Amino acid sequence: MNPGDAGPVEEEDAAKRFSAPKNAALAFGTNIAVAFLTLANATIMARALGATGRGDVAFLITVASMTAYIASLSVQESNGNLAGTHPALRPVLATNSLIMAVLFGLGGAALVLGFVAVFPRLGGEVDRVLLWAALGALPIVILKNYLQYLVQADYSFAVTNTAWLLGPVTTSLLNGTQAALGVLTVTSALTAWIIGQSLGTLLLVYYVARHAGFGRADLRLSLRATSFGLKSHVSQFMGVGNYRADQWFVGSAAGSKELGIYSVAVAWAEMLYYLPGVLVMIQRPVLVRATPAEAAAFAIRVFRAALILAAGLAVVLLVGAPFLCVTIFGEEFRGAIEQLRILALAAFGIVTLELLSAALIAQRRPWRASASVACAFVVTIGLGFALIPTYEGLGAAIARTAAYTVGGAAALLIFTRTLESRASDLLPRIGDVWWFWTKLTARFARG
Repeated sequence: MNPGDAGPVEEEDAAKRFSAPKNAALAFGTNIAVAFLTLANATIMARALGATGRGDVAFLITVASMTAYIASLSVQESNGNLAGTHPALRPVLATNSLIMAVLFGLGGAALVLGFVAVFPRLGGEVDRVLLWAALGALPIVILKNYLQYLVQADYSFAVTNTAWLLGPVTTSLLNGTQAALGVLTVTSALTAWIIGQSLGTLLLVYYVARHAGFGRADLRLSLRATSFGLKSHVSQFMGVGNYRADQWFVGSAAGSKELGIYSVAVAWAEMLYYLPGVLVMIQRPVLVRATPAEAAAFAIRVFRAALILAAGLAVVLLVGAPFLCVTIFGEEFRGAIEQLRILALAAFGIVTLELLSAALIAQRRPWRASASVACAFVVTIGLGFALIPTYEGLGAAIARTAAYTVGGAAALLIFTRTLESRASDLLPRIGDVWWFWTKLTARFARG
């Protein structure tokens, strides 16, 4: 059995049948809450720790998150496909996920620490003990990612949304309390992040144990799952590079203070990723089961609506940048205004690259999805090395926006050729937003 192959799907309870508008609304609502809490937490740290302290925390979380995604070998992609098409394998997949998360997490931590020992600047200006602590949380972060895909295959989006929300809720509460008491430090902020990640992972473990359960580990299945994951891992590796590498570069080349300023611009620009991120998660069960023609039609309809919504959000960021960066975070972060305006221009590239590449992966064409992400990655690395040492955060913003624009154009071309669509089919139409809204309201009217 190949994790990428479609197979027989067991008869599922009608209550679990996929409803794109309803699940999209729930997930997007969670995104709004996560975005609000993340920004609140960033504001708390910026006000209490200043740009340098904010930069230290951002660097530690960036290194841990980026390493976790890279070390995961994208086994979560196989979990999503196999659990969706062969539900009987879910207990085995759960146990395999637990074992691989520990092995891959510890391996990734050791690799990064080795590189930092040889090239100290890769470790930024942060305390090395805190760097070790952040990397020690990798198995927790990886397992959370693995189990999210497993649980989503059971249509249990409420559970994964809650697990997702636990992180920012926990960090905001802990950091807010400490800031009010005047005791917030970089160490305690990192500790709060690790606790939040752990709580989300524990919830997913509990759900899996109560429903699918943990079966007997299967080495052959884990090897097949890893093999399929590796086929899309090139795309995942480069995707994480496009998303996180600029912050690692800025922290290493320009220092914590400059990263603290740039991280404020990135914190607001993160909103551009939430919409496509939700839709990728929601549409996956449909695209995995669909024929190429059905997948193309569904993905295009979702893409067009997302593009219109992203355009509106980009305008808000462009116009509101001074208020968002200075009024909320403080005068020390004035340099983030121009950076945020440049990052806002990446909206169209982000939606195109994220949604269309994910559709190709769901249709078992991971290598083709990797090609478009590779185009963005080359631009990220090339412009990052060329611009960040001289222009610091501003150079990072230019590199990121250019990378997503190029990657989005490549994704559009590959998607239309692979799934036999026309580029004109992807042109946004106001009616798509209305379609999405009517589907959503009709669903809730039915209860």
